[in-house]
Amino acid sequence: MNDSEGQHAGDGRMTLIEHLTELRRRIIICAAAVALGAVISFIIYPTILSFLSEPYKDLTRGTENCPFDGCDLANIDPLVPFAVRLKVATYGGIVLALPVWLWQLWRFVTPGLHKNEKRYAIPFVLSSVVLFALGAFIAWLTLPRALEFLVSIGGGDVSPFYTVDKYVSLISLMMLAFGLSFEFPLLLVFLMMVGVLSTGTLSRGRRWAAVGITTFAAVITPSQDPYSLLFMAGPMYLFYEAAIVIGKLMKK
Repeated sequence: MNDSEGQHAGDGRMTLIEHLTELRRRIIICAAAVALGAVISFIIYPTILSFLSEPYKDLTRGTENCPFDGCDLANIDPLVPFAVRLKVATYGGIVLALPVWLWQLWRFVTPGLHKNEKRYAIPFVLSSVVLFALGAFIAWLTLPRALEFLVSIGGGDVSPFYTVDKYVSLISLMMLAFGLSFEFPLLLVFLMMVGVLSTGTLSRGRRWAAVGITTFAAVITPSQDPYSLLFMAGPMYLFYEAAIVIGKLMKK
C-alpha cells in the first residue's frame, strides 16, 4: 500500500487532491511503460513488419506478379517508412505496456472496493492480458478472409497492391479493435462488482445485448467485412453469457 492509499486507511476515503495526485502518479507510470515498450518495438520493427506482412504475402502468393514468395508492401512516399515505424512502435508500446497500465488502473479503483473484492487484482490483470491477446489472435486469423473479401468485392480487374502505411494501419487497428472488444466480459464483471449491473439485468437484456453487440462489431471493425463482424460479435455474445455465469458464481 502506498502513502496516499494509507493516509485514509481508517475510513477508506481520500480527498479530491489526493485522488488527483494518485491519478497523476499512475498516469506517469503508464506513460513510462508505454514509452519503454515503444522503444523496444522501434528496435525490433523489422521483425514486427515481417510478421504483419504474412497475410498480404499469402494473399498475393501465386499471382502473376508474385508467384513464389508473395508481393512486398509498396511505398510511394519517401517519408512514409519512418512514419510507419513510429506508428508500429506506438502500437507496440501500448500492447507491451498492457499489464502495467491495467495494474495501475486496478490499483487506482481499489480504494473504492470492498476488501473481498480487492483479491481479484491479479486475476483481473491476467485475464485482461489473455483476452486482449486472444482478440488480437482472432483478428490475425480473420484478416486473410477479410482481405480476400475486400479484393473479390472490387471485381476481377482489381489487383491487391497495398502500400505499407495503409496496410499496417488496417492490420494494427484490426488487432487493437479485436483486443479491446474482447475485454468486454471484464467490463461487465466489474460493473456487477460495483453494483451498477446485476445478473438479473443481464439475463433480461439478452436480446438487446445481441443487437447492441452486432451493431458495435459492425461499426468498430476497420475492414467493414462480414467475416470480421462475425468473428467479433460471436465471441462477444459468448462473453456476455459467460459474464452472467461468473456473476452468479461470485454471489455464492
